Amino acid sequence: MSLHTPDQGRLLIALARQAIAGEFSSEFDEVNMELPHPDWLDQPGAVFVTLTQHGQLRGCIGSLEAHRSLIDDLQSNARAAAFKDPRFPPLRREELTGTRVEVSLLSPAEPMHFANEADALAQLRPGIDGVILEHGWQRATFLPQVWEQLPEAHEFISHLKRKAGLAADFWSADLRLSRYQVEKFKEA
Repeated sequence: MSLHTPDQGRLLIALARQAIAGEFSSEFDEVNMELPHPDWLDQPGAVFVTLTQHGQLRGCIGSLEAHRSLIDDLQSNARAAAFKDPRFPPLRREELTGTRVEVSLLSPAEPMHFANEADALAQLRPGIDGVILEHGWQRATFLPQVWEQLPEAHEFISHLKRKAGLAADFWSADLRLSRYQVEKFKEA
């Protein structure tokens, strides 16, 4: 995973905020700001954009695999986090100034190999690994940041199973787990 500088992180946040503000109108300073467009933004990238208000989740949408340029993925997921996260109503214009933006750049996911649930749990690295859980057509992910709320591996995976629509105690030999890491940049 390539490491990005704090300046690059600030640019990603500004671009995400600009994409959201642009949906309202040109009244916000972010929309009219001329931002640089370095070449690395045109490279393939997978990004999650997380929005919070007063420390509480307000939207989070992203891509698990790089399938378009970093800038396209960033802008599309920023707008989706603000307006299309099914857990929340669309962001209102008056909420924008009180909304904080976090951008997570994902490394490629690596399949995990394990004998059973205990083996899988023992391999997880709290605070480091984002996890993708798949069983049949059911799929869910938690970014590494979720370890802050669910620091125990068993609890983390139980909640991830529920997010995928499975029972918290579900286990099957057909269950697949992959892990990835992120570089995250967050507004103050």
